[in-house]
Formats: sequence, structure tokens, C-alpha cells
Amino acid sequence: MSRFRALLAVLLCLLPAGCASSEAAAFPEGSTMARIRDRGVLVVGIKFDQPMFGYKDPATGRITGFDAEMARLVAKDLTGSERNIRFIETVSRERENFISQQVVDLVIATYSITRARSQLVSFTDPYYNAGQDLLVRAADTRINGVSDLPGKTVCTAKGSTSADRLHNEVSGEILAVVDGYSECVPALLTGRVDAISTDDTILLGLQAQHPSASAMRLVGKPFGKEPYGMGIRKHDTAFRDYLNGLIARWLADGQWDRAYRDTIGVSGATSDESKPAHR
Repeated sequence: MSRFRALLAVLLCLLPAGCASSEAAAFPEGSTMARIRDRGVLVVGIKFDQPMFGYKDPATGRITGFDAEMARLVAKDLTGSERNIRFIETVSRERENFISQQVVDLVIATYSITRARSQLVSFTDPYYNAGQDLLVRAADTRINGVSDLPGKTVCTAKGSTSADRLHNEVSGEILAVVDGYSECVPALLTGRVDAISTDDTILLGLQAQHPSASAMRLVGKPFGKEPYGMGIRKHDTAFRDYLNGLIARWLADGQWDRAYRDTIGVSGATSDESKPAHR
């Protein structure tokens, strides 16, 4: 019987997350990290409709993008394998609810760090810096910057900071607010809206993913900075500090650069302005 138990233990260690690493074993009992390690699966809230960040491939069902790669790195460190992850679609307006109701362990979903949101959830240090921009029809020469928006209809998403910034910086624009940015593209191409406004790399992803990409152009004049953080339950200091340590490591050891190259970088964008400084 003892030989059988020894063999069983060896076999379990061959399974993903079967044996905890020495680092994982040091997690405080009852901590979020320990619970995820013991469960063997990380549950992450992410967007499914934002190419280059969080996108569900309709053919394969695989979640791709920079946010997805960040999540897989967390899963690998906590459970021993990047495959030990479950993604749950999380639109902008539901992010705080999913965190507070513990539907997910954390949210990595182009989640801009703001003072108002920080009253409801805790954020890690920034893992990405974006800038808000405009996507317009290529043939429309009327819009070449945010100053051209008065009197125009602009599409953006519920619960995002993009709408707030437009209200603060533009007077006279008409907002068309939808659940997901993927709804904005057909509205733009059919002339129901004049522009889409959100973070520049999200707009690049929408443009690259759409068959009519040549029909749209990125204005290329960002008018605000958006630091993205990973959202977790309020006051979960130990989990936040753990994640901050991971982010600092990835920025220093090249893992952040590889994730960028394999996702956002395929568009030709460079990481010069997007990569946070090492802490």
C-alpha cells in the first residue's frame, strides 16, 4: 500500500499544479494566492471583443491578446501552468461587480486606474499605458483631432473612462454608448456614428481585425493617458503586492516584451510609450 501511495504522489506531481513549488508553499494560509493554488485554476475576467488585448477567436474559442498573456503568466506562477486558467467575459460596466461578488479572482481587461474605481476595487501598479484616440472613416476628412468632434456622434463603451474624458474635453459631441466596442465598428462604417473613441491600441485592434480595415483610419493624436491595472478585491493587500512583484519581474526579465511583441506588436505598434517604467 505504501508503494502504491508513493506512486500516486509521483503521478499527481506530473499533473498541472499537482505539486506546489517552494514559493507557492510559502503563501499565507487563507490568502487569495493560497486559495487559487489549492484550487489549481485561476479565474480571470477579460474582454472577448478587443483584438490585441482580449479576443475570443470564433473559430478556435481561444482567448488571445496582451491581457490574456498577462493572465496566463499569473496562472503559470500560481499553479505551475498557464493552461490552468478560466476566462470569463467581463464587459466594462460589470468589472467592479465581478470583482466584489468574487465571480473572478481578478480582472485584466483594459482596466484604467481611476480614483472613482479605486473606491470600489484595488488596483495593481500599471502594467500598460495607453492613450485615448479616434478611429474614423478613411474618407472622412472632417475629423483630424479631438477639437473636430463638436456636433459629431462618437461611439464608446458603457463604464469606460473614454466617455468621461470626452465630456471633459469636448463640448457639443453626441455620445453613442454601447456595451462593447465591437458594436461601434459597423455603426462607423454605415455612417450611424462619425468616430469611435477609446484607447489607441484597442482602436488598432478593431481596425486590424475588421475586413474593411482600409475603410477606417486612426487619427493618431492621443488626447489622454490611460494606465491599465489588474483589478482585485478591495483591501486584498497581499494579493496586490504579489501581483505587483510579478509585474516588476516581467518588465525586467523580458516577459512583458515578449507578450507585447506577440500581440500588440503584430500591428506594427512600438512599446516605447506603452511600457511602464521599472519600479
